[in-house]
Amino acid sequence: MRLLKRGWLDLLLKLAFILVSLWMLVSLSHIATGWHPSFILSLRWLEYTDNNGGPEIVCNCSAIFQGELEAIEEAKILAITRDFRKSVQISDDFYINASENCRKFKTDRKYLTFPLSQEEENFPLAYSMVVHHKVQNFERLLRAIYAPQNFYCVHVDTKANPSVISAITAITSCFPNVFMVSKPVKVVYSAWSRVQADLNCMADLYNISTKWKYFINLCGQDFPLKTNLEIVKALQLLRGSNSLESEKMPESKKWRILKSHSLTGDTIQGTGQDKKPPPFKLPILSGNAYIVVNRGYIRSVLEDTRIHALIEWAKDTYSPDEFLWATIQRMPDVPGSTRPNIKYDMTDINAIARLVKWSWHEGPQGSLDAVYPECQGSHVRSICVYGAGDLNWMIKQHHLFANKFDVDTDSIAIYCLERYLRHKALSEIH
Repeated sequence: MRLLKRGWLDLLLKLAFILVSLWMLVSLSHIATGWHPSFILSLRWLEYTDNNGGPEIVCNCSAIFQGELEAIEEAKILAITRDFRKSVQISDDFYINASENCRKFKTDRKYLTFPLSQEEENFPLAYSMVVHHKVQNFERLLRAIYAPQNFYCVHVDTKANPSVISAITAITSCFPNVFMVSKPVKVVYSAWSRVQADLNCMADLYNISTKWKYFINLCGQDFPLKTNLEIVKALQLLRGSNSLESEKMPESKKWRILKSHSLTGDTIQGTGQDKKPPPFKLPILSGNAYIVVNRGYIRSVLEDTRIHALIEWAKDTYSPDEFLWATIQRMPDVPGSTRPNIKYDMTDINAIARLVKWSWHEGPQGSLDAVYPECQGSHVRSICVYGAGDLNWMIKQHHLFANKFDVDTDSIAIYCLERYLRHKALSEIH
């Protein structure tokens, strides 16, 4: 009799579990279609908590975001401690093995597998992600920006370590809307191949879906400063315009387009030969590699004969990614473009595409000459690799993304930022 009762109890528990699971699925489906029930507690499993956090849980992210000096100093000391730096490393093999079970991988890593609002579902985005190393950086970036209605093209440098290529391929295979670029290339810094990597992803994204509204290109050391909903709202406010750095070419950079360059091994070098003027007498503008542009801009890049002529002309220049997109943005009839007149110039500070701290623009607090406060991390090629002390300033900016972040240098900055964004994304549901 006692065994019979225990059997009935087990059956009732299983039935209760099934009913709760069905209730959660129904709730989530309602969320995806715009109905937000008051019992939204079912989303608590998507929050980042100390129970599933890494070694960084000892940091006080709230105090860091408030700019409290004691918490920031503690984070700085921890970030340079050998044992801590070793503890936050995740091997490429971990991602290869973990992604063999995609359902478990997405659950354990707390990926958002349903749209959090109707507004986001109706405004899908397209991302190009150009990567060559640091798989953990890439995976945490993907998780931070992932939404099932968006599309993600991943370009891994063909000269990357085989374990990097295998790990990223394994991760992308777990998502129907994340894919490896169809034509990967060997990327050389400041050479044409950096542009070609984005061009190949642009073509794949344009052909894979007609639904997405805006294109954003990223590298593996970027990280968002806004939730997906905030990004959507910011792009809606553009009303079809593009947002990217595009301004008059400074004299100090003109050598890049006046002289021809070629590759010698993995190094780009000048040939000493003068280049012909750009086609159609196009004014060449200065910018950077990262852009926020509408679908029509991408269509023009892929189909406009004027742009094709500009692309061919640019292939033997130095660092073409720092003028090509900026120049196209000022060409007549390109969707979302502006006139080439100097009054339409836009700096990287005014554009929303990317927040970057250059060492020569930094200055002490209160300095009127400084563009932004001093870097609280370290510098690589004159660019600030953000530390936890930069977060308080960073989240007050209007940019959608920031560069650079590095798990090897300061994982606390990434850890606190991803927790901040996830909490904000879930709190936006009402």
